[in-house]
Amino acid sequence: QARRRLREFDVGDKFSHLPLPRAAVLLPLMVREGRLHLLLTVRSMQLRRSPGEVCFPGGKSEATDKDDIDTALREAKEEVGLQPEKVEVICRLMPGIDKMNNLVTPVVGFIEDTFQVTPNPDEVSEVFIMPLEYFVKPLNYKTFSYKTSSGYSTQIHCFTYYDQEHERSFKIWGLTAHFAVFLALVVFGERPTFEVDYDLDNLFSSSENNFINLYASIYERKKSNL
Repeated sequence: QARRRLREFDVGDKFSHLPLPRAAVLLPLMVREGRLHLLLTVRSMQLRRSPGEVCFPGGKSEATDKDDIDTALREAKEEVGLQPEKVEVICRLMPGIDKMNNLVTPVVGFIEDTFQVTPNPDEVSEVFIMPLEYFVKPLNYKTFSYKTSSGYSTQIHCFTYYDQEHERSFKIWGLTAHFAVFLALVVFGERPTFEVDYDLDNLFSSSENNFINLYASIYERKKSNL
């Protein structure tokens, strides 16, 4: 059922013509004890950008990558040792735009729950698994309004998740939380316990409108800079 719903939201390469630098992340889903879980990483403290923050495996596109799926799978292999053939790629969801104005495409794939993580310490300090349902029914959640440098207003989701295996809390926010929330909304098809920027009765079209408005606000600014 999750696969079917996700495929209905596949954007393919619809936005690949946009003139922004490209990046992709893998949203690795697994079934554990009958529930869908999501694998997330913590960025190494040695990294220059966003050290110690929670994110999905991923990064910038390289010339040898055929497409966003290639980018996401290559980065997941480099960061956590996940072999591309061990990922059942389902779809590409609506992209986002990060602080550096990269067009970031989330690639959703299923992996086995027996996958043994081998983090690359130069890039990843920790890996943890959490229930996907937490992103529609969180125990610890807050939100704040954010205005991008281009003047676009949006809500930033911020989740705090206590992981019993690591005996500590992880904070998931920003674009990572944005992608996780959208993924959970698509998979579960139910209203979250918090407000979102979407028309939940028309999730695909409203998410596309949000993305186009965000892109337009950045592109207008880029044009005015030129």
